[in-house]
Amino acid sequence: MKNHFLFCCLLLSFIGYSQKKTLQTKFISEKIEVDGNLDETIWQSAAVASDFIMFEPDNGKTIPENKKTEIRVLYDNDAIYIGALMLDDNPKKILREITQRDNFGTSDVFGVFINGFNDGQQDFQFFVNAADGQADCITTDTNGEDYSWDAVWKSKAVITDKGWVVEMRIPYAALRFSGENKQTWGLNFFREIRRDRHKYTWNFIDSKLGTFTQQTGVLEGIENIKPPTRLFLLPYSSFYVNADARQKTYGTLKGGLDLKYGINDAFTLDMILIPDFGQTKYDDQILNLGPFEQQFNENRPFFTEGTDLFSKGNLVYSRRIGGNPTNYPTAGANEKIIDNPASVNLINAFKVSGRTKNGLGIGILNAVTEKTFASFQNINTQEIRKEVVEPLANYNVLVLDQRFRKNSSVAFVNTNVTRNGSFRDGNVTALVWDLNTKKNTYNLAGDFKYSYINRAEDKKGINSQLNFSETSGKFRYGVGADITTKDFDNNDLGINFETNYYSLYGNGSYRILNPTKYFNSFNARINTYSQFQKETGKLQSGNINFQINSNTKKNHYLGIGFDVNPIETYDYYEPRTTDRYVIKPTKIGGFIYISTNYNNSFAFDFNPSYAVFDEAGRNSYGFSVGPRYRFNDKLSLNYNFNFFRQNNNKGYIDSINDDLNSATPNTIIFANRNVITYSNALSGKYSLNSQMTFNIALRQYWSYAENKNALSLLQNGRLADFAGYTDNKNSSFYSWNADLSYSWWFAPGSQVSVLYRNNSGGFDRNINKKFTENITNLLNNDALSHVFSISVRYFIDYNQVKNKF
Repeated sequence: MKNHFLFCCLLLSFIGYSQKKTLQTKFISEKIEVDGNLDETIWQSAAVASDFIMFEPDNGKTIPENKKTEIRVLYDNDAIYIGALMLDDNPKKILREITQRDNFGTSDVFGVFINGFNDGQQDFQFFVNAADGQADCITTDTNGEDYSWDAVWKSKAVITDKGWVVEMRIPYAALRFSGENKQTWGLNFFREIRRDRHKYTWNFIDSKLGTFTQQTGVLEGIENIKPPTRLFLLPYSSFYVNADARQKTYGTLKGGLDLKYGINDAFTLDMILIPDFGQTKYDDQILNLGPFEQQFNENRPFFTEGTDLFSKGNLVYSRRIGGNPTNYPTAGANEKIIDNPASVNLINAFKVSGRTKNGLGIGILNAVTEKTFASFQNINTQEIRKEVVEPLANYNVLVLDQRFRKNSSVAFVNTNVTRNGSFRDGNVTALVWDLNTKKNTYNLAGDFKYSYINRAEDKKGINSQLNFSETSGKFRYGVGADITTKDFDNNDLGINFETNYYSLYGNGSYRILNPTKYFNSFNARINTYSQFQKETGKLQSGNINFQINSNTKKNHYLGIGFDVNPIETYDYYEPRTTDRYVIKPTKIGGFIYISTNYNNSFAFDFNPSYAVFDEAGRNSYGFSVGPRYRFNDKLSLNYNFNFFRQNNNKGYIDSINDDLNSATPNTIIFANRNVITYSNALSGKYSLNSQMTFNIALRQYWSYAENKNALSLLQNGRLADFAGYTDNKNSSFYSWNADLSYSWWFAPGSQVSVLYRNNSGGFDRNINKKFTENITNLLNNDALSHVFSISVRYFIDYNQVKNKF
């Protein structure tokens, strides 16, 4: 009888959790002051959402009574209001670090997740931390959380003697919903008690299922509201002062406008006129010894915000837009290059994106870059000549993405680059699918891509992949395959390194869904990957790796991994020549990762690694260490040091062509070398309040490759000593970047930014191993470039302006 009673309780509990909770909201006509007090009488008459359930770590556990959480929702003709009362039996222990926008820091957090179409596809998430900071993002199951999306809304958090309170006003202009008279929205609430690392939601999120956005509750009661005119203007003005030892100090004044317009209840137009990206984060450049270009993160807000549609098929690498010129200048006899631009100016850009209530997502992105010249000077006559290194160019992306059954989609994607004149164009088309079973237990995903290059080259190629996986439960697995032909090339607007291969891969994993005696979370995963040269069938890559990641009961993160290449492989990319390969030896390596609890004032990350190759004296080892200290809720500093050494590394350095009638070099030169890398990074912030923050970001990097002896690549892929090579092909790259900034959000959506930046760097064939001297050379005035800038951006909402007049 006792067991039967227990079974019934568990069954009723499961049924209760699996059902969607419903909350009834209420229309108001009186004004609510967003001050975190909830003292307006109308709040007391609103229905209450309570009975929160733990999401992590003990999935399904109810929130304790001394942490009880009660949420109320009201609405008027312009906005929805959220009032959250969160009890805490020890309010003094509520963590409340002050941070920048979209950074939670070490703080308790409250959030609301809203889906105006209630279709389980996309949540608009709004967070407030206990230090009164804001964060917001768009979330989909496919792409996760996108914090580059920003909305303008009001909130206030207040610590009380019983816990803390959050009051929020989210205007309809920050949301998406249909024009129907009676609204039904998807809704969920979130609370994190940071000192315990406990996360709760109002509607239960079952971690066994492979979905998050489809496990929301329901908000009812909103009637007779209309989607507002979503027209936002963001004019800006910036002033820059530039100085270095090579030119006279000069100032530049810039101005421009960003525009957002809601075409209808689903689609939004984003446009930038006369863009200014001068205050974006610097790139972390490295010494790149490999055959492929370094890939950089996109830091420009226009190209990072709301790009979930444009990421379909992984065809868009937006750094191509306004990136390096596609053509290299050619100096004639008696000429020298006096101006060779490193980037191309963006004239303007716009994007249209959104999704209908029937699940059809449409995305259009278009950008135009200007005609760019390199300049040459004749040494004898002093005449100046210009050569086009990038013509006027148009970049275009079209995405049609049809979602169905709330958890699956099929998309059509086309990217196109059209360059003026006889320069190369590019066009890529793809069909992309992501199919999930009704219960989100299995997934079938893949794509088929076709590329075509026009004018400069006549190339046609395909790339396709297919993978199947189980996405729920403790044990999960996946298998897949892909193929890329020799002529596939999406590099005009995308980025792709390897071609002419096919591959097979698989993975399996085990995770705990609830805490054990020693761990809050535990995940073990094994991956296998094999890549074959398409025409010869030779194994290009063969790898097995095993990883364990865990979170202890004291919220320290521990990880360990092993990586094995058990078979010799044939690398067709490192020789930099068609149809040649170098044989890579077998390898075994491993790493350990330790990250202590960031809740503590002092914490650190430590990550050592080691690998040994089946080749005399060849190995690699390194470590990174990252201590961090939070002095108080306003001031914190993070430091990171990285060291990595490769002994007897083998890599390409040169090609020799003795036969002038042949396009293929006769001799390919490799080097037996030691490669050593050091980097130091320091970041920190001092927050006056949640609207004003001072930030520092410093990075020093030095990496060098010292060649011990030259090797020639034989036709069978082996390397042999090559005594006749005497050129100095050592490499030493060093760089310094420093950003000191101040940010003030002086009004909703409006910001003043002050930035001082200095940087230096260089490449040398002669290696100076005196570390201190290298640093000194980077920081002297002859090497440094200085930039000081002030930027003011002001947010204008058409609805507010209209109401005032």
